[in-house]
Amino acid sequence: MKKIIIAIDGPAASGKSTTAKLVAAQLGYLHIDTGAMYRAMALKVLQNKIASNDAIKIAELAKKTTVRLISYDEKVKVVLDGKEVSEEIRTPEVTHIVSPVSTIPEVRKLMVNEQQTMGKEGGIVLEGRDIGTVVFPNAELKVFMIANGRERAVRRKKEFELKGVSVSLDELEKEISERDRIDSERSVSPLRKAKDAIELDTTNLSIEQQVEFIVAKAQKIIST
Repeated sequence: MKKIIIAIDGPAASGKSTTAKLVAAQLGYLHIDTGAMYRAMALKVLQNKIASNDAIKIAELAKKTTVRLISYDEKVKVVLDGKEVSEEIRTPEVTHIVSPVSTIPEVRKLMVNEQQTMGKEGGIVLEGRDIGTVVFPNAELKVFMIANGRERAVRRKKEFELKGVSVSLDELEKEISERDRIDSERSVSPLRKAKDAIELDTTNLSIEQQVEFIVAKAQKIIST
């Protein structure tokens, strides 16, 4: 049975991560959360007390950085310079700076190279913002997930609350809107839908419905 590459793109909190993880599990594929890789880089920027708009220092830092995603016990661990940081990368502080950090060309080059290496054999589900347009433009299945801003803010708020962090819903919606703007307007690998991607509006869909939709599309391609 052939193994394909599934590229899932979309803005923040559109449902990519959870859906991609479950799609990969159902198909027996590896799941790569590319956003987690950029978060790891943002975490290192914070650790080194570098301003998120200091492109020169961040570019130099990227050259001395390794980010790996390791599958272990059906979970994917994020490893930054040999240390697991799966929890540390999910803080509001990291969320606040990950978008400007990810616009820096040297950072994107580092991450794209890693992602292409991990996915070259197929049998992989990658999710991010430029998977279907830059990382794997020839992916057999491309899905572009969207949802309205308020729903995405509600989802992100629930994620923070599960970690015991209280965040204003209105502030989250503003932050998500601003991140959309930055991601869409950046000169390097902007957030955009690939011409051959299938758009999936998740605003009123359950996770199960999202997964079912993508798995059905994938199985159709795999069986042909």
